[in-house]
Amino acid sequence: MKPIQLFVPTFRVEECLDEVRECLEKGWTGLGFKTNQFEDAWKAHTGLPHAHFLNSATSGLHLAVRLLKERHGWSDGDEIISTPLTFVSTNHAILYERLTPVFADVDEFLCLDPLSIESRITPRTRAVIYVGLGGNSGRLNEVVQLCRARGLKLILDAAHMAGTRVDGHHVGHQADVSVFSFHAVKNLPTADSGMICFPDHEADTAARHWTWLGIDKDTFSRTQGNSTYKWHYEVEHVGFKYHGNSIMAGIGLVSLKYLEQDNTYRRQLAAWYDEALAGCAGIDSVPVAPGCESSRHLYQVMVDDRDQVMLGLNARQIYPGVHYRDNTLYGMYANGEPCPRARRASERVISLPMHLQLDRADVGRVCDTLKELVA
Repeated sequence: MKPIQLFVPTFRVEECLDEVRECLEKGWTGLGFKTNQFEDAWKAHTGLPHAHFLNSATSGLHLAVRLLKERHGWSDGDEIISTPLTFVSTNHAILYERLTPVFADVDEFLCLDPLSIESRITPRTRAVIYVGLGGNSGRLNEVVQLCRARGLKLILDAAHMAGTRVDGHHVGHQADVSVFSFHAVKNLPTADSGMICFPDHEADTAARHWTWLGIDKDTFSRTQGNSTYKWHYEVEHVGFKYHGNSIMAGIGLVSLKYLEQDNTYRRQLAAWYDEALAGCAGIDSVPVAPGCESSRHLYQVMVDDRDQVMLGLNARQIYPGVHYRDNTLYGMYANGEPCPRARRASERVISLPMHLQLDRADVGRVCDTLKELVA
């Protein structure tokens, strides 16, 4: 019996190698060339006005917080409302900038509940980080309206949302900054990289300087001009080395070609899961929000005695995951008001195997085994 893993990346190997070969033959593997092509392709696909390619989504989240803090004069200790049900990158980005994470609770979609957000707003609240968990948009539109009404910035952690649409439009337009992940196990896989998308040109330009150590002109741009002084540039401030490279961008260009096709298949897998698990006592599937066409990065269910169920699945060579452990269980995030719904979800949630190499028989085996164990 073959093992069924949570994630198995799928690469179109020959096409990826062609892109990488072009970089090697040209002798340009770093910033520029393919990174520019990928940024243009991503903007064309999503309709977002600006996009800057990065070495990871984690870098993007830090950069988002840093630029907003810098531009709007936030002080150390100011607050950003976030979710405890996320990968720690989301909340580490707040701590990197000496700001204070304030946790709000989640709703039935496992995304931030607007009512809980509103109850956590104080005079020191500056922004909300909204995580589209598993590709689900949750009540994002309500959170957008709340942020606008209360004068708060909105950072969209769209690490799971490549290809997610809300009311027919790709996500990202609603936020002050959106960050996408192209890690190997994400829907648009590279080895590791990300994209940060600001709505305005000024912020996008600033991001490019920040990700290239504060230098005002990147190396590729300097090779394209006719200036004699190609070595001459200014260092405007202490920045970071966060930009992406052309090898990753080349792989991303291939993956982007297949994103919609691949997401369609993920939605088919989710439909098979829905069909097989419908009405099963003790197994509650996490719903997709109305108006959301989810990327379906995850398919999540809730069960009691989750850890024992996981052990039983593993014993049958089925290896699901948990997204995520409540961040307030970690010492650095342990203070603050309780989020009982997030804590309960953290204790019960299972992410079932979700990747392109699964077929209907695999889904059936996972569901039959899960039902047996829960029963």
